[in-house]
Amino acid sequence: MQEEIQLSRDVDAIQIPSGDTINLPAGTPVFITQRLGGTFTVATSAGLARISSSDADALNIDLAAEQEKVAEAEALKDAPIEEQVWGQLKQVFDPEIPVDIVNLGLVYDCSVEEEDGQTVVGVKMTLTAPGCGMGPVIAADAQSKIMTIEGVDDAKVELVWDPAWNQDMISEEGKMKLGMI
Repeated sequence: MQEEIQLSRDVDAIQIPSGDTINLPAGTPVFITQRLGGTFTVATSAGLARISSSDADALNIDLAAEQEKVAEAEALKDAPIEEQVWGQLKQVFDPEIPVDIVNLGLVYDCSVEEEDGQTVVGVKMTLTAPGCGMGPVIAADAQSKIMTIEGVDDAKVELVWDPAWNQDMISEEGKMKLGMI
C-alpha cells in the first residue's frame, strides 16, 4: 500500500508524459509510484510527475538509502569506458516503466571514440513510442550519467527511430521484471 506524502517545499518537476516543467507547491499530496535511477515518479491529482533526486528532501527521503546503484557503478570504475557507459545506462529509466533503458532494448548503439585528443561517447537510443514527450529528458539523463565517468570528455545521445522499437527487444531480465515471462 502506497503512503501519501505531503511535499515539504515547492518542487519543480517534469510532467509525464508531456515532458513539460511544472511546479508542485509545498503541501501537495503525492504518492511515489517509482524510485529508480535517482529520480522519483509521483502520482498527483494532476497526473504523473518526475521529481529529481536533488529534491528528495521535499519527499522526506534520505538519499543515503538510494545510493546502492551508485555503489554498483563505482565498482565498474576500473573497467573499460564502454563497460562503464553500459553500467551508467542501466541507471536510466523511463519514468513509467520500472525497467532500465538497456534492458528495455532502447539503446541501439554505444561507441567510444577519440576525437581531437578527447574521449567522446556516442549513444543511439530510441523510445517505446515516438510521441513520448519524455524523450529529451531520458536522453539528457543518459548523457549526464555518462558524463560522470572519469575520462569521458563528451557524450552525445541521439534519439533514433529506425528500427522501430518493439517488445521483442526487451531483455529476458526486463521481461521478468515486467512479468512477461
